[in-house]
Amino acid sequence: MNNIKDKILQDNSIKILREIKNLPEFYLVGGCIRDYLNGENSCDKDIIVKSAEAENFAKKLANDTKGYFIVLDEENKIYRVVMPDKINYFDISAMLNDNFEDDIQRRDLTINSIVYDFQNDEIIDITGGIDDFKKGILRTHTLKNFEDDYLRMLRVFRFCAKYNFKIDEKIKEFVSKNSEFINNCAKERINQEIMKLFEGKYSDIAIKEADKCNLLNKIFPVVEELKKIPPNTHHHLNLFEHVTETVRQVEINIKKFPEKVQKDLENTDLGQYSRKSFLKLGAFLHDIGKPDTWTIEEDTGRHRFIMHDEVGSVKVVPILKDLKFSKKQIEYIKNLIKFHIYPSALVSQEGVTEKAKLKFCRKVHPYAFDLIILAMSDRYSARGPAVTQEMVDNNINNLKLLAEKCMEYAEEDIAPTPFLNGKEVMEITGLKQSKELGEIIKKIYNEQLEGKITDKKSAIDFCKKYFESIK
Repeated sequence: MNNIKDKILQDNSIKILREIKNLPEFYLVGGCIRDYLNGENSCDKDIIVKSAEAENFAKKLANDTKGYFIVLDEENKIYRVVMPDKINYFDISAMLNDNFEDDIQRRDLTINSIVYDFQNDEIIDITGGIDDFKKGILRTHTLKNFEDDYLRMLRVFRFCAKYNFKIDEKIKEFVSKNSEFINNCAKERINQEIMKLFEGKYSDIAIKEADKCNLLNKIFPVVEELKKIPPNTHHHLNLFEHVTETVRQVEINIKKFPEKVQKDLENTDLGQYSRKSFLKLGAFLHDIGKPDTWTIEEDTGRHRFIMHDEVGSVKVVPILKDLKFSKKQIEYIKNLIKFHIYPSALVSQEGVTEKAKLKFCRKVHPYAFDLIILAMSDRYSARGPAVTQEMVDNNINNLKLLAEKCMEYAEEDIAPTPFLNGKEVMEITGLKQSKELGEIIKKIYNEQLEGKITDKKSAIDFCKKYFESIK
């Protein structure tokens, strides 16, 4: 407990908080203490105070720190104060029934119910959360907490993905009996928990556990379709097990790439969560087109899934829309599925040319490494009797060479400056800002990337001819 206290008191934003005078009685609770217990830092800190004090507390904290005051839930008196660094923030909420113990005991898991009492400088753990953390178990003080908010069923698997902790049997039994209620929760909230699950190092284990508890198919009904595709000559696992193993392999294979690539995958260029988490979600969904394209050859008995990449890239869109993913996020995962065969198909050709490799990088820019990692992970996850170790080694080595080649290209090689900008295309065609104009600009640039347009003059000629052809 002293170690946790030291970690708390060394936190710079906590030091600032302690310097503020005349604050009412308050407690630090929830995930930040769990993170401290795990040796991590935490930017997100939860504070509980008595109901009458919540708003004034938050406003004073914002005022004294020159932070930003935000109302999250006026009715339930939940406020956020973002620190001036715009990284650290405090969520201040009114404690349940103005009773400290009631508030702690209503929390989802015991590991999230550990408290630091600022006034008395002590850790309070009335539900045994520290002991459960040491034992590596996810347990709740009472299952009523799950009945109060069924999203907590999914949250359990998010923490399973983060820590690889065992889930208490009582929770498993509850989830199995009540899994249908998960879709009573707002899709936006489900989305957040899904992404936090895929942020975790042990996402594949959490996926399997959620499936055992009959929860995964309530969020992704396509899971039941995947399970119908059995092992075959190229796959030693059924399709559901294959995609789950692919998720595990992504976590492994990322570490084989240079630090620059690994850091790039930690970027949040797709939204709140790292691109790595979206890559893993894409790995989980990469073969959803197979059930719709499954055939078995009569003469050889070989299982075929022709065009499953194209079919899957279309099929995934309504699934992700329903789960409230953004257009940019959907486009990323859609393209992962659409092009997941591309890297291996390219490197399997004899005498693959420099031009073909550059074309690959341009076509999938800026996500070439994401696709190569997915292709490697897919290869390691398919070890049927027709797949020799030599086949695997050759494929992986060639994918590594492709990755090395992609690293050699300069940004200008992969994404060269367009020969014609939008204004110039408008002048040539007479079009105003429109979807049609955008499509023409995109077509011209794609022709440039393909090497079919080599200078500004040929770009102008192509623009005129193409516009005439579609008028």
